Amino acid sequence: MADFRLRVTYAMSGRLVMLSHLEVARALERAVRRADLPYAVSQGFSPHMKQAFGAALPVGVGGTEEIFDVQLTEYVAPDKALDRLRAASAADLMPYKACYITKDVPAASVAYPFSTYRAVLAFDDEGFAGSADSSSSADSAPSDFGALAQRVASLRVPEPITVVRKKKEKVLVPSDFLVGAMQAQGDALEFTLEAKKTGSLRPDVLLEAMLEGTGLHAVSIMRIRQREKAGE
Repeated sequence: MADFRLRVTYAMSGRLVMLSHLEVARALERAVRRADLPYAVSQGFSPHMKQAFGAALPVGVGGTEEIFDVQLTEYVAPDKALDRLRAASAADLMPYKACYITKDVPAASVAYPFSTYRAVLAFDDEGFAGSADSSSSADSAPSDFGALAQRVASLRVPEPITVVRKKKEKVLVPSDFLVGAMQAQGDALEFTLEAKKTGSLRPDVLLEAMLEGTGLHAVSIMRIRQREKAGE
């Protein structure tokens, strides 16, 4: 059987960032079916579309450079395949690039262990409303962009972080996963995390620990880049 591995790059945003990884996978599979692409099917008692998906995102985290692979039984020009996929996809889960990859290229699930995230932050309105000097004028509240940028720049990475997974506590050291320094850019933070074979640190978990008690919260978290090697 012919083996044409099509790698599709897409953006996930808006309300669809609230989908789980399994729900995203199902939505992408339905898009391939609606696009009427000649996809390959596995053999055995439970045949399924031959697909591979990129590293999972936590619920609530979007991405501008997400990938999935689908194996086709016939060659379809990448631009035509992309047009058909775009016509069959939701606006917040939209493919924008398609190309064929060879068998020696790592599968989407392990292709890019380095992920760069951008988190946009804002002040906690409730935190300031309930502060000791909440009776002061609204003008005295630290709501201007300059104050916000200063607060963001002052954030520090805690060491270590205790997380609960499958009802068990696990201690993670952020410096084991962070690649380089965090970059403060006005109301946003950019940082890169490495997914290791022994485990990974979720961006939302890191931010939750960093923002505790600071009067800030994350408005949005997006994965903006995925790379095979650090510094690419």
